Amino acid sequence: MKKQISVITLIPRSARYYARQVQELFGEQVAVRAYSTGDRSVEKIGTTDLYLVTTDAFEEMKDLRQYVPADGQVVEIQVTYPRDVIQRLKTIPKGTSVLFVNVTHQMAREAVTQLEQLGVNQLHFIPYGADTVYLDGTTRTLAGYRQEVWPDISRLTEEIDIAVTPDEVSYVPKGMKKIINIGHRPCASSTMIEIAIRLGLENLLESKQFQSYMKSMAAENYSFEQMFLRSRKLESRFDLLVELLDEGMIGANEKGEIIVCNQKAGEITGVEPQLSIGREAAQAFPYIPFHLCMQEKTMRPPKLIRIGSSNINMTVAPVMRHGECIGAFATLQRFNELERRQNELRSQLLHKGYRAKYHFDDVIGHSPAIERTKLLLQKMALTDSPILLIGETGTGKELFAHAVHQASHRKDGPFVAINVAAMPENLLESELFGYEEGAFTGAKKGGRPGLFEFAQKGTLFLDEVEGMSQAMQVKLLRVLQEGEIMRVGGNQIICVDVRIVAATNEILENMVEKGSFRRDLYYRLNALPALIPPLRERGDDILLLLDTFRSQTNGNFELSEQVRHTLLHYSWPGNIRELRNVVEYLSFTGEKIVRLDSLPPTFMRTLAQKNSQKTEVQELTAGLSQVHTGELHPKEDFWFVLEQLYLASEQDALIGRETILAAAKEKHLPLSQKEIRSILSDMSESGLVKISRGRGGSRITPAGRALWEQHGKHKSTN
Repeated sequence: MKKQISVITLIPRSARYYARQVQELFGEQVAVRAYSTGDRSVEKIGTTDLYLVTTDAFEEMKDLRQYVPADGQVVEIQVTYPRDVIQRLKTIPKGTSVLFVNVTHQMAREAVTQLEQLGVNQLHFIPYGADTVYLDGTTRTLAGYRQEVWPDISRLTEEIDIAVTPDEVSYVPKGMKKIINIGHRPCASSTMIEIAIRLGLENLLESKQFQSYMKSMAAENYSFEQMFLRSRKLESRFDLLVELLDEGMIGANEKGEIIVCNQKAGEITGVEPQLSIGREAAQAFPYIPFHLCMQEKTMRPPKLIRIGSSNINMTVAPVMRHGECIGAFATLQRFNELERRQNELRSQLLHKGYRAKYHFDDVIGHSPAIERTKLLLQKMALTDSPILLIGETGTGKELFAHAVHQASHRKDGPFVAINVAAMPENLLESELFGYEEGAFTGAKKGGRPGLFEFAQKGTLFLDEVEGMSQAMQVKLLRVLQEGEIMRVGGNQIICVDVRIVAATNEILENMVEKGSFRRDLYYRLNALPALIPPLRERGDDILLLLDTFRSQTNGNFELSEQVRHTLLHYSWPGNIRELRNVVEYLSFTGEKIVRLDSLPPTFMRTLAQKNSQKTEVQELTAGLSQVHTGELHPKEDFWFVLEQLYLASEQDALIGRETILAAAKEKHLPLSQKEIRSILSDMSESGLVKISRGRGGSRITPAGRALWEQHGKHKSTN
């Protein structure tokens, strides 16, 4: 609700001026009305929250009480000058005689005195008022004011050239050569501050508008305004410091009254900070031993208390001055927040810059295979479930791990990557889980946090996860299940919140069957599997990647048509990494047109080996296609599996062992899953089928399709 303010002055124009000034500064917080004793409008005044009164409004205090209640708050208006006015008057040459004109001679004298106190003391001021009586008989009077005697007015205008007036130009004697109107004197900052305090609007004192007003007003040395501004500045700094703390802060004075309570303390205790100020500490916060701390004048040891459903770490310390306790401060911090803060600091102290570098936009390529992978992983990134990246070496699994992190809600957290197959078991354990001081020979003093702790609230990328020992697999499984770790040589459980992205270039299912990889861990990691396509299945992406690498290495070469065709049909066993090596080689050889004999020797040797293997597969396919001659007689199981692969390819789909097994049962074929796996393995070695890793299933190759179609023609002729 708006505060009501009444302004009372002698002159109506002054009342309106001060009312407008207060209204503009306090804005919608107040409603201001102007009254005057000069025009008797004061007789219509009502009850308000505050009365602003000038010194000339009433001759005696009893006159004031005719209109203002005995318990009414009264603030006397103190006026001053704007800083720019003072600076302007200081430019007048020293020793100049200046006539200062106001309504009354007394008011002129008071105004001149104030100007001199504010530093305008180089001038010879002559006070002049409208109530002046001249010796030559000329009179200018104002009812109710004592008359002052002044020499002949003609001498006045002859001896003085400049008149200064606070917006009372009409009272300046005629004939004055120069008139400086310094405007109506505004309310002093002290008056505005007192208004705010009396009405409980102290919060406005920190506003930009209020601060600007106080700076624009001139102030005497060691004035109230300066002292107030200094105290407010110190208080503001203290308030800012208290609010910046990462813990709750509550302070009590020597009387046991709450004097400080920051927003964090309000969140922890559930007590509104503003409502707690001024209350008895024992009532507002009965669980904080302020009285005992001040009585014993010693710091209370840290203590774990429970507020609501949270465990809170609390400390209480006395404030001593000259041997006397003048208060106490308590700090409160949620236990889990303390642990979180420690993890954040550990991450900063590691100074290795665990941040993801790549986004999905950094994945080069537009082939259907890579676009499907990107779309799938973008969806998976939005969850917190583990992701298993399955792909051959050099396909860019780590780049996708970076991109997954950047697309997740953990993007502002750390991204930590480690190749688990590259470390011995004992070193890997301490690297992942950390260790305590003295855990083993060579352990650092104070111990060291592990990568799980450094990855708190972020992502941990485990590359070549198949290289983990059985013992480490058990430890990793516990982290995935419970979200807890224990340092090597430690005895405390540390809770971690880490998203796992694992990568493998092996068929983990085969490792599970052989017993080298734990089945339970496999199903934990394989919650969201994603196949990273090899380069040979990405078509024209090969040329797009080649152009990118050529630009990065400042290469200046062109491919012949024969080389272009070779690169597009090469198997790329080393995938993108191998392609980059080829581009770097071509960039540094300086060949302008790249022909087959310009390609790296290792590339040509691998190409020759692959061509040899391809010839063997073609011969095998040709032999199998002669089944109608009776020379080869594959079992019915072989043809059944090949048929299922062919039918799946007709629907542009992959097919898994379980689906093949279900189809065999419908046909009443006595096929087991192990037999299907063996047949698929033989087909894969013969180049008839491509087996995908994980749960992706299998698909028939062009050679396999040709064999089945040849087999179908043979059956139709028989």
